[in-house]
Amino acid sequence: MTNQHNPSKNYRTFVLILLTLVYSFNFIDRQIVGILAPFIQKDLDLTNTQMGMLTGLLFAALYTVVAIPIAWLADRYSRVNILSIALATWSGFTALFGLAGNFLQIGLARMGVGIGEAGGSPASHSIISDLYPKEERAGALGVYSMGIPLGVMAAYFVTASLVGSSGEEVNWRRIFVLLGITGIGLAVVVRLVLREPVRGAMEFDSNTNVVQPPFMESLVTLLKIPSWWWMCFGIAFGSFVSYSFSAWQTKYLLLLNPDFNFQTLLIILGIINGTTYAGGTYLGARLADKWGAKNIRVYGWLPAIAISLCLPIGIASFWVPSIEAHLILTTLFLLFMGMYLGPSFAIAQTLAPINQRAMSTALFFFILNLVALGGGPTITGWMIDVFKDSSADLESTRYALTVTCLMFIPSVLSFLVVARVLPKDWAAAEKRNLELAKGGE
Repeated sequence: MTNQHNPSKNYRTFVLILLTLVYSFNFIDRQIVGILAPFIQKDLDLTNTQMGMLTGLLFAALYTVVAIPIAWLADRYSRVNILSIALATWSGFTALFGLAGNFLQIGLARMGVGIGEAGGSPASHSIISDLYPKEERAGALGVYSMGIPLGVMAAYFVTASLVGSSGEEVNWRRIFVLLGITGIGLAVVVRLVLREPVRGAMEFDSNTNVVQPPFMESLVTLLKIPSWWWMCFGIAFGSFVSYSFSAWQTKYLLLLNPDFNFQTLLIILGIINGTTYAGGTYLGARLADKWGAKNIRVYGWLPAIAISLCLPIGIASFWVPSIEAHLILTTLFLLFMGMYLGPSFAIAQTLAPINQRAMSTALFFFILNLVALGGGPTITGWMIDVFKDSSADLESTRYALTVTCLMFIPSVLSFLVVARVLPKDWAAAEKRNLELAKGGE
């Protein structure tokens, strides 16, 4: 029998799958701009810098600002309502993106998508953490994280199904409008079928009253946790490369071999993302749960090792002579790239007081998206334009993406610091939540 305090395993699984589907839509809408970048750029006559801003900075600008007040609301009011409104909002602006006629219009639509997506993950992370105990949380959040590779895969498949083999007949506007309408329909489903879980149900007993702290108190509490900070920087620097990679990969491959069947290329990239990236995400989360039970430092060590392997593989992938060789290296790259997501999300949720989980996710994504999504594609696009002054298009893109991969170095160093300071912070979090439980009884 399912109730709010002790949901059945089947209901928990259903909620996790639905939230993962919503997260997939988040990344379909985000990734497809990079996939279609060459066609959007040509149609609207945009520079590489403008295209980079469209993929990164303009999206991240309002996303990062709006996420924190939305999370503050999610720690106090219905997370199901907030999630469904957020999904409907970003889907509506995705449709408007397809109707834009110039850089100003498409930029405003992209900022609107960012506003909507800001409400998605904080509410979802908080819901999942109230359905799964901390011993299973990395695994559950790892499954949720699979929304990223599955969304990316779907973006490639959707595009492949609507374009010709040559890549010349791409109606990019129709793709965005269809995605937007579908997302609005999913928002209605979310609102109708999900139930709001009890806050702290996995840490507290059913009679505990969770007191919500003031906004500034929530902020200060999280900022005083060292391993939380270093985890944010680790995933932000790693994702800086990841977002740049996905934003400019299509352009690079079209420059590398313009005669390669474009439709086939999209299908292959979709399969790689949906298998190796998803597999890496799942594997990283499960390893963190299993090994972390024996040594909590694994939550820092595992991401550090995976990202260390990504550095040489990522650079090499842009200097091999063929698309086939690039795709083989991309497969390895995405396998390791997925491994840091589950452990990082688990740290963000477990170290935060249970009445500040949505805020923890929002601040985490504030740092992540300001550095990675706002900076990665934008700075890489700017570097392509800079190198273009003295090099051909292919070489300038190679140089820019090679320099971008060096951001993996501060990412690895950040996760090594996490491994060093995490045990103390983890123990402090358990003590803090126990005190909250006693104080709320």
